[in-house]
Amino acid sequence: MTLAVDLLNPLEATERSSHKLKRLVQSPNSFFMDVKCSGCINITTVFSHAQTVVLCNGCTTVLCQPTGGKARLTEGCSFRKKSA
Repeated sequence: MTLAVDLLNPLEATERSSHKLKRLVQSPNSFFMDVKCSGCINITTVFSHAQTVVLCNGCTTVLCQPTGGKARLTEGCSFRKKSA
């Protein structure tokens, strides 16, 4: 009898959508990111699940606002994930 799903080699889409503790290799959903301010082009490091409002160090504009989960970036700000 064969299984319908390969347990040793799961699909990438199913791994991403599964809970962080039920993946084949446990990994967190959160990350740090570099956010570039749209006004002064200053780069600030922000946590993806920030619980406070993050302001730009140069011009004090709001970079991201907290939500229930991930922080929402303001319009015009660009970001990239920081490498480990």
